[in-house]
Amino acid sequence: MTVEKDRYAVILLLSTSHALRAEMILVRAGVPNKLIPVPRQLSSDCGVCLRVDRIDCHTAEQALAQAGLETQGICDI
Repeated sequence: MTVEKDRYAVILLLSTSHALRAEMILVRAGVPNKLIPVPRQLSSDCGVCLRVDRIDCHTAEQALAQAGLETQGICDI
């Protein structure tokens, strides 16, 4: 199995508790996601973020906004 470059994006959140809440929101919205450590190239801080398929970014962003959950941004990885 080969991983396609730039297939994924990460959603950066304010805290671990926000990431856990976002994970539940995205599951309910039907957006596949995975909780992962924040990639080093994005931040040297410890923390977690959510990885989603790039094609699901817009849906994920809408679901989080509707739930009132603020993000720090979405980055392609």
